[in-house]
Amino acid sequence: MFEENFARRTDDASYQFLFHVHGTAGVGKTSLLRQWEATARRHGAVTALLGDEVHGVLEAMEAVSAQLLRQGFPLKGFDKLLATYHLRRHEAETAVPEQGREPGPGGAAGPSIAGELVARAGMAGLGLVPGLGPIAGAVDPRQVAEGADRLRLALGARLRSREDVQLVLSPLQVLTPVFLADLAAVAGRAPWVVLFFDTYERTAPVLDEWLRDVLISERYGPVPVSVQVVLCGQGRLAPRWWADSLELIAPVGLDLFSQEEARALLAARGVTREPVVDLVLRLSGRLPVLVDLLAQARPAHPDAVEDPSDTAVERFLKWEPDPRRRATALDCALPLYLDEDVFAVAVGDRAVPPERTAEEYGWLRGLSFVTDRAGRCRYHDVVRAAMLRVRRAQSPARWRTDQLRLAGALRQWREVREGGRPGARELWKDPVWREHRLGEMYHLLCADPVAALAGALDTLVHACDPGGTAAHRAALTAERAGQDAGDPALAALGRTLREAADGEDGGRVRMLTLLLAARELAGPSRVLAHVLRGREHRNSGQDARALADYDRALDLDPGALRAYYGRGTTHLMAGRYERALVDLTHFVEREPAAAHGWVERGRCLHHLGRDEEAVADLDRALLATPEDPWALCFRGQAHLSLGRTGPAMADFDAAVARSPDDGSIRAWRGAALHALGRYEEALAHLDRWLEGRPRSVWGLAQRAGTLASLGRFEDALADLGAALELRPDAPWLLVRRGHLLRRTRRHPEALADFDAALALEPANAWARAGRGETLRCLGRTDRALAELDRAHALDPADPWVLAWRGRLHRRTGDLARALADLDGALALAPGSAWDVYERALVLRLTGRDADAELSRAADLFAREAASLGVHGGRSRGNLLVVLCALGAWRRAAEETTVLLAAGRPAWQIEEVLADLADLRAAADPDPRRTGELTARLSAALG
Repeated sequence: MFEENFARRTDDASYQFLFHVHGTAGVGKTSLLRQWEATARRHGAVTALLGDEVHGVLEAMEAVSAQLLRQGFPLKGFDKLLATYHLRRHEAETAVPEQGREPGPGGAAGPSIAGELVARAGMAGLGLVPGLGPIAGAVDPRQVAEGADRLRLALGARLRSREDVQLVLSPLQVLTPVFLADLAAVAGRAPWVVLFFDTYERTAPVLDEWLRDVLISERYGPVPVSVQVVLCGQGRLAPRWWADSLELIAPVGLDLFSQEEARALLAARGVTREPVVDLVLRLSGRLPVLVDLLAQARPAHPDAVEDPSDTAVERFLKWEPDPRRRATALDCALPLYLDEDVFAVAVGDRAVPPERTAEEYGWLRGLSFVTDRAGRCRYHDVVRAAMLRVRRAQSPARWRTDQLRLAGALRQWREVREGGRPGARELWKDPVWREHRLGEMYHLLCADPVAALAGALDTLVHACDPGGTAAHRAALTAERAGQDAGDPALAALGRTLREAADGEDGGRVRMLTLLLAARELAGPSRVLAHVLRGREHRNSGQDARALADYDRALDLDPGALRAYYGRGTTHLMAGRYERALVDLTHFVEREPAAAHGWVERGRCLHHLGRDEEAVADLDRALLATPEDPWALCFRGQAHLSLGRTGPAMADFDAAVARSPDDGSIRAWRGAALHALGRYEEALAHLDRWLEGRPRSVWGLAQRAGTLASLGRFEDALADLGAALELRPDAPWLLVRRGHLLRRTRRHPEALADFDAALALEPANAWARAGRGETLRCLGRTDRALAELDRAHALDPADPWVLAWRGRLHRRTGDLARALADLDGALALAPGSAWDVYERALVLRLTGRDADAELSRAADLFAREAASLGVHGGRSRGNLLVVLCALGAWRRAAEETTVLLAAGRPAWQIEEVLADLADLRAAADPDPRRTGELTARLSAALG
């Protein structure tokens, strides 16, 4: 069936792309698979064969990539993105998982200053705040929009692109399409690609859903029809995943040999004497692996045919005459795998002379029930299980001694591998060290399940720390130890933990919860389990549960520094900065060498507006880790908040130099350039970043803000439209486009976007505010005021909502409320020049002196215009309006001349004319002179 498939056209109705080989252990499935692999290669196929050494989808894709590379077919795009994933995951694990939070009633804490830098720069470009200069926006302690922080839900602040966030949060969704695209490229160069999955009964729990999605639903994109997949395992496929697709699967069932098949194999091996044939058929039960095993020595006489003491193991070794080798074969069944080093330990007091180790190991590898791969080997499960039962029953004391000897050797190798490296968490990522650690646990459990349980639980807790597949591997090892030691309780515990670890969501939380329920879990391990579960809760946004775990850890051990760090970062991501500062300070004072502690406390101080102290903390972090580009980015943000543009850009430049291929860092530098008004440079960074990430929603939205700042509104709207095609369910994108449409006077379209955003998220304060401001522009004052009231209720600490409502109150004549709102806005954002100007108008309308406030607004706008250079046109237009209000007619005339000489775009002049019209209607000191300047500006429009 399989070979015939290569002769069929792929559009032939009889062509098969998915095979399922199934049958009980020992019927020859693996042998058949290897024959099929050889057949596929004869037909020019590129192949990969995976077994139970893979413990997850990422490992499976990585193993396929490695095997295809050895055949000259690299998956370059996948390998590069996989390396990025490992890097980003490491960055996320060593940084604070700062979760963006929605503004809510009662002044719930807003998002971070880090997110604010990006959001504010982009939103200023979209014109959300009349007259707000980019520098003021960069240092304002409130975030203007939700978009940037939403991209970092449950991740550390080091991941600043949506792609990086998505890569770490959902690696399968990001990596699988790239893997399949590369696989398609291989299929374009080779006639066939065949992927074999052996021992599928073990890997199905972690691969079933993914393979179904890849092969049947094509969730991740199309798979070339020349790609064939063979699943091979003991049981039937799980109905949950495959029941609806059975007609697409070619089943290949293997069973016991018939009499004829068994005799044919024996004859092929030269075993033809009837007494011997009868003996083999009886002892093997016609199980193919045993028929082959018993035939391998070509026995000529049926010795002891009627011997009632024959056991399964004796059947396997019946024709090995050397008792020493028979004992060696039994001893070598104990390890989970074998190489020469393990072989030497396993034989123990039957030690083989060093000069004969290679020879004897070579003999063992040649046995038919031993599978060899890359210099290492393992016993067939059927044979090994029988041998373990015999060894355990023959001498429990010897069983225990041999298991302890193997555990001791693995411990020594583990300690050598550690080589003084600190941090168990990092060691778990070393596959050699991890194998030694888990092997040591396995043999200790086999020696004495009760005595070793506490230590095993400690290992299982630590395996939950690094992430990845370590927890699954550890649970599976405990389950196998229970099975091999004949301890049903241990096997059940391991199985329960493995099933918890295999869960789609929250696997580590469930596994840690089970471990915490074990009475045998020791104190330090229990503390760590609470810390790790707290981390998982924190990363999933469950702050209350996270804090409960951290508090419990500190109750058990008041000196648990990781609990202080974890609790501090939880407070930090929730916006409880003062409480975060207490815990992070406790951590860095007792762990001063931990650079990440100084980084996170520095960020906390930045949130609190204590930027000088933030810079000091980040300086200290960079002394320990000078190559950390994200610490440089954070320090650059603090410098920017202090108005130190030179040091800020030096830090961003250094970050790019240390990580030149990191698009996220380049994007952050672009955001900083935007905040400084260097729009062309910002656009160049964003263009370059988007070249490699054309489907980046964050990048498209950020570039839209920069394009809007350059007056390229149609291009900006095109970018936002492209972003919404990728994420039509993203309210923050609809809000951004709505504000840009409002700014370009496309009010009905703007209202449609705000309505769509509110349908997705009714509590979105910025959508409410945008809707209110748009209704004001349409003259629907009452409805506008109602929307702004609702926006303020959703986010009472947002200065822009207060400023907009204050402006509306002024226009409706409610001057007391107007002044209260503007005072509130300036208390939150004292550097907002336009709010100062609006407040001055209210003061004048109430008969009070407004000249001091107007002079202050003029100074703020003049500084902005000077700092922005050629991009200061909007600030100069605002300055012109303020000078008219102040009655400084000579300076106003000069600014008009400068504005017109610079060839400002029509939209900037139209904005100035609209603001002058508002001034003339409100509190114009000299309508004639204002009219003259208005005439000059109108004439420039033609």
